[in-house]
Amino acid sequence: MTALYRDFLTREELDAAYDNTRAVADSARILVGFEARSRLLAERYPGELNLRFGPRERQRIDFFRAGSPGAPLLVFIHGGYWQMRRKETFRFLAAGALHHGISVALSGYTLAPEQNLAGIVTEIRDALRWLREHADSLGFDRSRIVVAGWSAGGHLAAMAADEPGVTGVLAISGIFDLEPIRLCCLNDKLLLKPEEVAGLSPLRLPLSEKPLFAVCGSDELPELQRQSWDFARHRAAAKLPGGAFTLAGRNHFTILEELETPGGMITILLRMLLPEL
Repeated sequence: MTALYRDFLTREELDAAYDNTRAVADSARILVGFEARSRLLAERYPGELNLRFGPRERQRIDFFRAGSPGAPLLVFIHGGYWQMRRKETFRFLAAGALHHGISVALSGYTLAPEQNLAGIVTEIRDALRWLREHADSLGFDRSRIVVAGWSAGGHLAAMAADEPGVTGVLAISGIFDLEPIRLCCLNDKLLLKPEEVAGLSPLRLPLSEKPLFAVCGSDELPELQRQSWDFARHRAAAKLPGGAFTLAGRNHFTILEELETPGGMITILLRMLLPEL
C-alpha cells in the first residue's frame, strides 16, 4: 500500500497525527483556564483593545503598554489551525513580556474558510504594518519587534519574519510544511491546492536571515515536534541564527505557560531576541 505522507498510510492516521485537542485529554479545561487568566490580565493591565487594522470583523489588535516610551514590542499570533480560536483567549500571555518592559500586541485574523491561507498571511502583514504606522502613538519602538505565534500562529510568525522592524521570531509548536495539512481533514476548510503548498510553507520558501527560535514540548504529538526540528535543522544547514528547543513535560497547550511567566523558557528566548533590553 502506497503511503499517503511519510509513514502514514491513510488519511485517518494523518488526521490523528495532527489532532492536538484529542492528544491532550484535558485541553478543554486548560483553555477555560486561559480564558480566566486572560480576563484577569486585562483587569490588571488595562489595554487598548480591539484596535481595528482592517475592515473585517476579526482584523483587530489588543495592545498592552509596558509603560515606558520606546519599549520593544512582542506581537503574538494565536493558533487554531487557521480556522478556530480567538486572540482574546491568549491575552494572559502578555504577563511575562510586560514584566520585562516589553509591550505586547495580540493580532486577530479572519478564519478559514471565510479567508484562504494566503489571505490570512496578508492580514498578519497588514497588522504589522498598521502597528508600525502607529508606533509613536502606541509608544513602542518600531525597529524592535519580535513576532511570536503558537501552532498555526507559529507558521504565520515565520511567514512574517521579513517584515520591516521585525528583529526575530518565536515559533511555538509551529507548522512549517503544509503538505500534511493539505492531505488531512484540516484541509476541509483551508482548501489548499497542491500548487499552493510551496509558496505558503516556510520550510520550502527562501529563508529569512533574522534569528528564529522554534520551540515545542516533549509531550506534543511527534509530528509537531518533527515539524519544529526539521525547520530548525534546515535553517541551521544554511548557518542562520536561532535554533530549536524541546521543553520537557510540556504539551501543545501547557507550553504557552513558558511565555506567560517572567522566567519561562520562551520568555528567556524573547529577551535573547532583544539583546539591548
